[in-house]
Amino acid sequence: MKLIIPWIAFILFCLSVSAQQSSYNPNQSETENMSQPISQQLPVSQDARIDSLLKRHIAMNKRMNGTDGYRLEVFFGSGLKAREEAMNVKTEFLTKYPDVQAYMIFQSPDFKVRVGDFRTKNEALALKDRIKKTYPNAFIVKDIIQFPKLITDKESK
Repeated sequence: MKLIIPWIAFILFCLSVSAQQSSYNPNQSETENMSQPISQQLPVSQDARIDSLLKRHIAMNKRMNGTDGYRLEVFFGSGLKAREEAMNVKTEFLTKYPDVQAYMIFQSPDFKVRVGDFRTKNEALALKDRIKKTYPNAFIVKDIIQFPKLITDKESK
């Protein structure tokens, strides 16, 4: 009985050591490994239809010209002068909040003014709190937003 536990531990140790395989090749430099994309470095066996679905998804995202997100709608109207009113609201908003993008959209029969490009509802709520005195009827809507501007190392210096 005393010998069973050490033998089981020894067998488990041997199995765990033999299960690990290394793909390190000392003849190949690190720069050669880094020149290939990671997808070519790893052996992957998958259905060929997955690649076609991935390519189709990438193409759909390029055509969409944006990503899913949220905006605040500060105006909508469908009267005779709705376009002029929407332009006035957009201009007024941009003069008060020049750091936030504003968009005028026509969805038949309404002209709408939507502001901001937010990835989450929390970001949209922060702007809604900021503008609630000027635009008390603003509300959050799901929309296709512009891709956020990325900060590069050159811009941060």
